[in-house]
Amino acid sequence: MSPQTMTSSRLPRIGMLGAGFMARTHTRARAAGAELDAIASSSPVRAAEAAAALGYARALTADELLAEGLPFVHVCTPNRNHMEYARSALRAGSHVICEKPLATSAAEALGLASEVEASGLFGAVPFVYRYHPMVREARARISSGEAGAVLTIAGQYLQDWLLDAADDNWRVGAGSGGPSRAFADIGSHLVDLVEFVSGDRITRLVATTRTVHSERGGQPVDTEDAVALTLELAGGGIGALLVSQVAPGRKNGLVLEIAGSRESLRFEQEDPERLWVGRRGHSMLLRRDPASLSADAARMCSLPAGHPQGYQDAFNAFVADVYAAAAGSTETACRPSPTARGRC
Repeated sequence: MSPQTMTSSRLPRIGMLGAGFMARTHTRARAAGAELDAIASSSPVRAAEAAAALGYARALTADELLAEGLPFVHVCTPNRNHMEYARSALRAGSHVICEKPLATSAAEALGLASEVEASGLFGAVPFVYRYHPMVREARARISSGEAGAVLTIAGQYLQDWLLDAADDNWRVGAGSGGPSRAFADIGSHLVDLVEFVSGDRITRLVATTRTVHSERGGQPVDTEDAVALTLELAGGGIGALLVSQVAPGRKNGLVLEIAGSRESLRFEQEDPERLWVGRRGHSMLLRRDPASLSADAARMCSLPAGHPQGYQDAFNAFVADVYAAAAGSTETACRPSPTARGRC
């Protein structure tokens, strides 16, 4: 995506669409450097409450916010609105950070990506787990050849917040969340990490899904609770992934293990300060220490060794990179094309 340079030296003014968990997470990333200008939510009352709670200067309707052409618009609404809001923001001249999924169909997502490409503006989707330093270290060990050729991949992303039939959320219905839930919501992160860390592309897969509860909140469920798939990479590696939102005791259990011909690498998101490196003769745990990591991993270290970094730190780093790239900086992990393997 082609970044457009922002000419003002002041902090970029941002507009936030949405006021839920992800909107709060995006807002906390203001450490990246942003002026909280306006927020819109599902109602004027909700927007006013969110503005007061989160520190936005103004509460607007979505249409009002989009029409202003603010330097940045963050789209953190239910999935059904992502494509429409992101497109409207782009056409008003705003750079866009849109939560995943970018759209609820592949055709709409590709169309939106093409529009961003032609606009001269910058667009990004928060696949923030790639901003953990130890994910970057795993990627560096594979790209440098130290781990050898990728042989196999094992990954899982397990949660339990929709375990019981009484658990409900707007994501459950295809009308609000789109035709896929567990895979689109969290499996997309796991697939992104597979391709980002391995440096390779998934070319073939076979998958099966399961919906455990046929009804939630008195309404029929038309999205999946769990997905299992096997995959093949362009380079010949094979893998198996399991995604579930009904795994008791698992809160955000994202795990990726890649076996190369010389060493295996295992990252666990709930224990992000270390990377397990397995070798035939011995294995070791690498701790997050910028003094001993690759340059790319060290750049993601916002705190000294021994001071744990987590999910919000990764999110802050992602947002900082997007703001910097849109301002014309080349010292980021972002790339100017939606097809570039190292994009934000």
